[in-house]
Amino acid sequence: MEWNLRRMESELINPDLLQPSKSFKKPSSGTITLNVGGFLYAAHRTTLVKHQGSFLEEMASGKKPVQQTDSMGNPFIDRDGPVFRHVLNYLRTGDLQLPDDFREVGLLRREAEFYRLSELVEAIIEWEGQRAAQREPAFLEVTDSHERSHGLKVYCSDPTFIEKVKDRLLHISKSRLDEFPDEFEVSSNVIQFRHFIKSEPGSRLVLKADSTFLCTLDCLKLETVMLALRAGYKLITSLDSSKGSVVAAEALHFVK
Repeated sequence: MEWNLRRMESELINPDLLQPSKSFKKPSSGTITLNVGGFLYAAHRTTLVKHQGSFLEEMASGKKPVQQTDSMGNPFIDRDGPVFRHVLNYLRTGDLQLPDDFREVGLLRREAEFYRLSELVEAIIEWEGQRAAQREPAFLEVTDSHERSHGLKVYCSDPTFIEKVKDRLLHISKSRLDEFPDEFEVSSNVIQFRHFIKSEPGSRLVLKADSTFLCTLDCLKLETVMLALRAGYKLITSLDSSKGSVVAAEALHFVK
């Protein structure tokens, strides 16, 4: 009991935790105060009824009677109190927003299952998968062939980095693009810019199949390298000083 009181005191800064009220007993009231494992949360009734068939929807809509109340008459739910704030925030925003150092994902998933919030369960599973992918080493390879049929190829084991390169091309393109050209996309892990020609000054131009000019190949390559470094990738390729700049290298390899 003493531990629980200390824990409650540490949570008082949480704006979700309010003083007890009997708003649930008033049909005209728009807010409901819940006692979840000893922690008090206030939420609008429309928030709790968003997901049809869920535990909270049935309780807030009156489909099922409240089984337990606390001494102040608030509905009492004998579940984990601190974790419920993430359940409530999901109901409010429709997005799962967890801190980077969140370590109770297993508990949160069980709570979501108890409340019968299937979409939240799916969001938690997706969050777990993304975290697992981030913990695994990522490999990036940038190869530059002067043959027109090959061009510049970017491979990354992390598809999210490929998405960053695609977004960057939309920003640096000299021609207006509403979306990344499909002709450059090989897979979710590979993009390849085959369509380029050498102009008179020696610059290689990235062109679409319809000859629309996008940018120079060297510019795109440099942007990819800068994105990699900013994303925490480390260059592991030994550079040949005779080649000059990083942009002139035929192959660059990074790990993260």
